[in-house]
Amino acid sequence: MSFCAFCVAVAGLGLAAAPVAAFEIFGLKLFEDPNAVDATVAITDPQPYAVRVVVNGDGAMEGVVRNASSLVADESTPASGAAGLLAKARGDYRRIVAALYGEGFYGGVVSITVGGQEAAKLAPDVNLPDPVAVVLTVNPGPLFRFSSVNIANSAPITKNSDDFVPLPVTRGFGAGEIARSGVILTAETLALEAWRQQGYAKAAIASRDVVADHANNTVDVTIAVNPGRKAAFGPVNVTGTERMDPEFVRRQTGLKVGEEFDPDAVARAQKRLDRLEVFRAARLEAADAIGSDGLLPYQLIVQELPGARFGVGANYSSVDGAGLEAYHLWRNLFGQAERLRLDARVAGIAYPIDTAEFDYYFGGTFTKPGLFTPDTDLVAVVSAERTVYPLYREISAEGQVGLTHLLSDEITLEGGASLKRSQFEDKFGTRDFTTAGVYAGATLDFRNDKVDATSGWYAKARLEPFYELRFGNPGAKVTVEGRTYFGFGENDPFVLAGRIKAGAVVGPSLAEISPDKLFFAGGGGSVRGYGYKSIGVDDGAGGVTGGRYLLEASLEARAKVSDTIGVVGFVDGGYVAADTFPGLADLRIGAGVGVRYYTGLGPLRLDVALPLNKRAGDSDYAVYVGIGQAF
Repeated sequence: MSFCAFCVAVAGLGLAAAPVAAFEIFGLKLFEDPNAVDATVAITDPQPYAVRVVVNGDGAMEGVVRNASSLVADESTPASGAAGLLAKARGDYRRIVAALYGEGFYGGVVSITVGGQEAAKLAPDVNLPDPVAVVLTVNPGPLFRFSSVNIANSAPITKNSDDFVPLPVTRGFGAGEIARSGVILTAETLALEAWRQQGYAKAAIASRDVVADHANNTVDVTIAVNPGRKAAFGPVNVTGTERMDPEFVRRQTGLKVGEEFDPDAVARAQKRLDRLEVFRAARLEAADAIGSDGLLPYQLIVQELPGARFGVGANYSSVDGAGLEAYHLWRNLFGQAERLRLDARVAGIAYPIDTAEFDYYFGGTFTKPGLFTPDTDLVAVVSAERTVYPLYREISAEGQVGLTHLLSDEITLEGGASLKRSQFEDKFGTRDFTTAGVYAGATLDFRNDKVDATSGWYAKARLEPFYELRFGNPGAKVTVEGRTYFGFGENDPFVLAGRIKAGAVVGPSLAEISPDKLFFAGGGGSVRGYGYKSIGVDDGAGGVTGGRYLLEASLEARAKVSDTIGVVGFVDGGYVAADTFPGLADLRIGAGVGVRYYTGLGPLRLDVALPLNKRAGDSDYAVYVGIGQAF
C-alpha cells in the first residue's frame, strides 16, 4: 500500500486551531517534537537493515526525504526487532509526507517496503531476513502554489517602529508563492506577534482553513485571529528566592504595573535576570487570563546558584611564555546580586625558569547591579601588579570606580574615575608616577556571536583625560577600534574578518608620561609574530619607547573544514610613532596560519605567526594558544 499525501484528509476540511509550534494540515501534525517518535527505545532483538532511497522527479527532494526519515538517520543502529523497524517505517510515512508539505508538494505518494513488502501491510511479528532491505520510494507529485491567502482580523498598521512586525507577504505568504507549510506557520506567528506588539498579550489563532485544489495544484489558506483584550503589566510575584531580596528581583525586571504590555519588555526583563549571574534558572510566566482590571500578572520563578565558585586557567605563547591564573567569585553578598571576584595571575613563565622575569597580578572587582536603573551597574576595582614587558617593567597599584549602563542589547556606555601609583623602569631610568584620571567609553556590538562572529560589526571608543601629580602634567588618551565580519556559503563556513585600531595621546614629553599611557604593539591581540608590547618607537640611539600614536589592522580568512575543525590564514600590521602619526617606514607586519577546534563554549585557537620584517632580537616565529577567535 502506498501512502497518498492528499488521502490523509478530505480537501477543504476546516481544521481547529493548534499551537503554532506544531500544527496540523490535512490531519498531519507538522513541526512536532522530533523526539516524539514511535521507535522502540530499548533494543531487545537487534534487527539490522539497509536503506535505499528513490525519489522520482525533482532530484533536490532526495535530501529533504533523507533528512526527514528516521530509518535513514538510524540506519547504523539496528532496530529493536521487526516491531521496532516497522514502527520506524510507519512513523516515516507521516514524517516524509510532512516534509513534502514543507516544500509545497501536497499530492505526493510515499511507499516504504521492508523485504519487498509494503511496511503498512506487515504484522509486527513478521519474520525478516538479517539484514533486511528497506526501500523508500517517493513521488513528490506537482508543486503547489498559494492561490488565495487571507488573514482575518489582522492587526492595524502601526507607526511605532518599535512595534513593527514584517507582513506575512514578505515571508512568502502571497498568491503565486510556493505553498510551503512552514510559510503558513510563519504567517500565523507574524499575525499573532503584530497584535502582541500592540499590547494584546493573549492574541490567538481562532481558526485555520487550508484547502488544496488538486485539479489546479493550488492551496487556499484562511487564518482567523482573535486578538483578545488589550493588557497592561500586572504585579510580578517572585518565588524561589533563598538569599536574594524578592523586591530587588522584582525591580530588576523593569516591568511596571500599569504599563502597556510589550513582549520586548518581557524579553528585556529575562535578559536582565540572566545578567545578574545569581540564578540557575529564572522563568517569567504570564497568568492564563487578563484580569478584569486589564492587568496581566506575572509569576517569576527562580532557582539560585551556589554562593561561591572558583576557576583556573592557563595560556601560552612561544614568545611571552606560559601563564597561570585563578579566580574566586562570591555571589549575592548582601541579597541584591552583589558580586566580589578576586583574580590572581602569574605569567612570563619560560625555560630556563627565572622568577625575576615573572609577572604577578592580584586584584578584586566588586559589582553592584541595579544602581539607579535595572540596566546600570556600579563597578569598583582594586589591583596591584608587577609586570615585565619587553621594553619596560612596571610595579603599580590602582583603584577604579565607575558605572556601566546598557543602553540596549547592542550599546554599552561606561564612565568613571581612577587613581594609580606606579614605578617604571625603561630607557629613561626608574621613574615614579601618581596619576588621577577619568574615563568614558562606548561599545557598539552588532555581531551575531560574541565568541565566533560570522556577520555584523563591532566598535569601541574610549577617552581618558588624566593628570600626573608628581610632574604636574595634564594629558589625554583616546582609542577607537572597529571589527567587521562577512560570512559566505550556507551556514557561513567561510568568514572574512577585519579589524582596525587607532589611538593618540596628547600631553607632555615622552620622558614625563608613564609608559602605560603610551602605545605599544605586538602580541596575540595585536600584531602576531612579535612579543607582547614589543613594538614601540626607536629613538635612534638604540632605545625603544612607547609612542603617542598607534595604528593597527588585521585581516583574517577563516574556513570550516568540518563541524569541529577550522583553518585560518591571517595578516596583522601595526604602527607606533612618537610625535607624528605613523608612516609606512614604521610598519611591522606579521602573518601566519591557525587551526580552530570548535566546542560548545567557542573555538579553541592555535596560531603560528612569523614576523615578516623582524628586527634584531625578534623571535623567528610565535605560537599562540587561547579560547575564542583572535578578534
